[in-house]
Amino acid sequence: MSEHTILNVSEDASLGNVEISPVVIEVIAGIATTEIKGVYSTRGNFATGVAERFGKKTHGKGIKVELTDTGVMIDVFVVLDYGVSIPVVAQKVQENIRQTLKNMTALDIDEVNVHVVGVQIDKEDPQDSDN
Repeated sequence: MSEHTILNVSEDASLGNVEISPVVIEVIAGIATTEIKGVYSTRGNFATGVAERFGKKTHGKGIKVELTDTGVMIDVFVVLDYGVSIPVVAQKVQENIRQTLKNMTALDIDEVNVHVVGVQIDKEDPQDSDN
């Protein structure tokens, strides 16, 4: 989902270089997204869905990281819970991703674009309908 370039974040090269792969940014952004109340899941592609069925958890699914000349752009594809305020949840996702990446990588993110690709409607629990 990401380009295969490495992001160099070293400020002082006297000790060596620090490089961060876009895959790491995807994973951090994916976990930060699922921390927000109202986010049901992130939406990956067919391959990530198959991998999850075989037990491989993919934290970066539904996240696209693009390294541009001006900085880092992140696209997040989410399914939200039914009944939540979409603008409020989307803003919380943007803020949490931006803050988490700032704390963990010291990166300033140019854009965090949230794409709501679905709404999850939970069906009633069959045990509850008996009461």
